[in-house]
Amino acid sequence: MENFYLFVIMCILLIILPGPDTAIATKNTITLGKSGGFRTVFGTCCALLIHTLAAVVGLSAIIVKSAFLFSVFKYFGAAYLVFLGIKTLWALKLNKMAATEMPAESKYEGKSCFKQGFLTNLLNPKVAVFFLTFLPQFVNSDSHHFVPFLIMGITYTLLTVVWFFFYIYLLNQISTFMKKPKTQSVMEGITGTVLIGFGIKLALEKAHQ
Repeated sequence: MENFYLFVIMCILLIILPGPDTAIATKNTITLGKSGGFRTVFGTCCALLIHTLAAVVGLSAIIVKSAFLFSVFKYFGAAYLVFLGIKTLWALKLNKMAATEMPAESKYEGKSCFKQGFLTNLLNPKVAVFFLTFLPQFVNSDSHHFVPFLIMGITYTLLTVVWFFFYIYLLNQISTFMKKPKTQSVMEGITGTVLIGFGIKLALEKAHQ
């Protein structure tokens, strides 16, 4: 492995860029507090570790090189993001009607936060593409890739944990403002729209040959 510090800097810059993972973590933190956000991030990181192992053993390479498999992952991931976006907007519409049932709904949603974070990341084929195109740039061509890929994948996952814990803590600190009904309605509306947008964008991505 070479230029490890440059790799860390690049990872930080990429992680803080808003994406589907950030959108779903934001939604669950605003609606369910820190516990919802942390569960979401835990799911995201578990998916990242699977992507890391897939890259190490070459499964991601098969997905990226196969237009069919890439499309399968792409459309499943796109459909799931659109589903989450529609679900968020629908929940916003029914918010006043379901006010008396909010505790039970929040409990159910809390249990699904891990699944949302996990599937949002796992079903995004761009993450597999990222690992296969970004990680090799920091590995010597004449060296074995197993250990370097593993180290870089774990490093990326740990940096993701650090960033999102800071991000969730910040959101929670301003929770008084963020949890005002009007603010929450605006944020949920934006988040739902963004998730649908990410889903459509993912569906339109061209498969890498």
